[in-house]
Amino acid sequence: MSLPRCALLWARLPAGRGAGPRAAPCSALRALVGSFPGASGRVPCLAASSSASGGSKAPNTSLFVPLTVKPQGPSADGDVGAELTRPLDKNEVKKILDKFYKRQEIQKLSADYGLDARLFHQAFISFRNYIMQSHSLDVDIHIVLNDICFTHVDDLFPFFLRHAKQIFPVLECKDDLRQISDLRRPPNWYPEARAIQRKIIFHSGPTNSGKTYHAIQRYLSATSGVYCGPLKLLAHEIFEKSNAAGVPCDLVTGEERLTVEPEGKQATHVSCTVEMCNVATPYEVAVIDEIQMIRDPARGWAWTRALLGLCAEEVHLCGESAAIDLVTELLYTTGEEVEVQKYERLTPISVLDRALESLDNLRPGDCIVCFSKNDIYSVSRQIEIRGLESAVIYGSLPPGTKLAQARKFNDPNDPCKILVATDAIGMGLNLSIRRIIFYSLIKPSINEKGEKELEPITTSQALQIAGRAGRFSSHFKEGEVTTMHRDDLALLKEILNRPVDPIQAAGLHPTAEQIEMFAYHLPETTLSNLIDIFVDFAQVDGQYFVCNMDDFKFSAELIQHIPLSLRVRYVFCTAPINKKQPFVCSSLLQFARQYSRNEPLTFAWLRRYIKWPLLPPKNIKDLMDLEAVHDVFDLYLWLSYRFIDMFPDSSFVRSLQKELDVIIQEGVHNITKLIKISESHKLLNLEPSGSQSRLPGASKSPARRTRGTKTGNKAAEPPSPSDKELPLASRLVQQGLLTADMLKQLQKEWLTQRPEQGKEKVGTRRKKKDPNSD
Repeated sequence: MSLPRCALLWARLPAGRGAGPRAAPCSALRALVGSFPGASGRVPCLAASSSASGGSKAPNTSLFVPLTVKPQGPSADGDVGAELTRPLDKNEVKKILDKFYKRQEIQKLSADYGLDARLFHQAFISFRNYIMQSHSLDVDIHIVLNDICFTHVDDLFPFFLRHAKQIFPVLECKDDLRQISDLRRPPNWYPEARAIQRKIIFHSGPTNSGKTYHAIQRYLSATSGVYCGPLKLLAHEIFEKSNAAGVPCDLVTGEERLTVEPEGKQATHVSCTVEMCNVATPYEVAVIDEIQMIRDPARGWAWTRALLGLCAEEVHLCGESAAIDLVTELLYTTGEEVEVQKYERLTPISVLDRALESLDNLRPGDCIVCFSKNDIYSVSRQIEIRGLESAVIYGSLPPGTKLAQARKFNDPNDPCKILVATDAIGMGLNLSIRRIIFYSLIKPSINEKGEKELEPITTSQALQIAGRAGRFSSHFKEGEVTTMHRDDLALLKEILNRPVDPIQAAGLHPTAEQIEMFAYHLPETTLSNLIDIFVDFAQVDGQYFVCNMDDFKFSAELIQHIPLSLRVRYVFCTAPINKKQPFVCSSLLQFARQYSRNEPLTFAWLRRYIKWPLLPPKNIKDLMDLEAVHDVFDLYLWLSYRFIDMFPDSSFVRSLQKELDVIIQEGVHNITKLIKISESHKLLNLEPSGSQSRLPGASKSPARRTRGTKTGNKAAEPPSPSDKELPLASRLVQQGLLTADMLKQLQKEWLTQRPEQGKEKVGTRRKKKDPNSD
């Protein structure tokens, strides 16, 4: 072989390119890459991408997860490169690769092609492993490595770049991904709404000002209408109110569809949760309630979509004045003017100059607002000790139970005159409250980055909760607000007197179609990682932000190993679940697994899965387990409207859920008794682990995905009055907390330890008596 053996490669290089001195190494390298087979000649660098898309920020490359490129095994045709040249000396190859890695020109050119220091290092490690571990290499790279002494180490760069694009496919399609994730100009996403000239009326005012009432009156008088609310409870309330007024109205929530017309015909009016509104159906009037939630870090996108997309001649917005400027600004881009109607509170409300300080000072009509379940339990127990009865409302209770507790508290003939609640009372429930008492002003919250924060409640939150006192339709025509602790009162007054900060931005959310297009370009990337890359690449106008998608990513990671199509996986991940509930998380996993096997989740299967029938709760842990089962029923119903064939028994499951609601209501009615039992269990150290849960798969960590075991969480019954006369040992045996054998063992240990303790005490006394002893 008379010619240098790398001539096969050099023959493809531009004229003048050779082994001589390199005056401009980077430009020469670019020429080499341009002449490489399959290379486009253009440099898809980050800077170029940024300028092409209007100066967008460089992507966060830590989100790019490298794919695995397996080393080549022995070839059926043999090692052609070795036959043309000679076998490679792996020690020499390693030296060549190390020299390549350290070349500044190589690092600089790699950066031009989108490989920052982090990606360059990862790509090189993968490239080196591929070269060193392959039994045989492609002919061209084998020849270059063999003849590197005749050429230059830079000649490896085209092969390195090709490998880098294999493990980081995002490098090839950054411009396309930026275009797909371009979330600027969202009004253009709704051509049907832009085709009509909508009239926008903003009903602005505090809680109990009648703003929603006036919007609903217009809704009821219209020939067709849609109400969009933030909660199922509110959607149900408008659904019932509309039909009671003789206006046929359907109900649409994530878990429920109710039609009132015969044969399932669509009614002229519909009441729905805001996520479920149909932006393609024309209406005369649309009502969007609590429009200030357009800023919500997780759900704000739903209000943005309704605001920009609803096809209604009149759109009535109800909410805080803090949203007026943003809404006006957003609708200015659509050419729509906003008419603002302001309302004043219908009944007076005052902040008291004294804190409650003691639960002995409670009066009928008081509502103590807590921001944790533990505080709910503690306060309820202390109220019961004082001989008072209280109703309890918190977020994870089923809607039916919340309504039952509200009716109990509102009933003037019921002995229950005190309410203990979380901020769940802020909207969705009509309550007859005279005085709001903040047990604490510190509330856990999730910021836009998905991080948990403990901060004082905002002015908006304080006004929303305080405004529940002295409502126009309640027994109390004047409202009062105070705190439990004296030290909090000054802070509460300061919070309530602050001006509400104007809302700065509205939420947006990627659609299934956008994620599908991302997946087309990055087929080997997990859904969770696709979301991260989408959010990082996304470009938004100044009035918008991309909503936090941590819950979506949590579900995506949970079911990642289950074989599902991307669209189905996306739907499962949008299912609303409480990720703090292990049983709910494991149920999502089990449902997805059944779906992937093409096994319908029947009513009989679900009964076996949850171990129905379920017993009334005996302690707080049992009550929480039942709430989790209720959430699982919600999950089934939610999925049944997306996958009818695979979740076929929604009507039966709904009936079962109503039965469970009654059981939970009974438990909440006796909540102080459950708290008392739970406290006694803690004192006796009977709640050490989550294994006592009666639910299958309710392990501490859903990621373990362990099968549930029948542990039988049998709680001890509370002692009867006559039992108190018995010795403690006899009572513990009766309650099943001790056995006869355990008592004998305890007696032996006690007798063994007692003489030794006696000797120690005697020795101690002697030392005290003799001050001269050493």
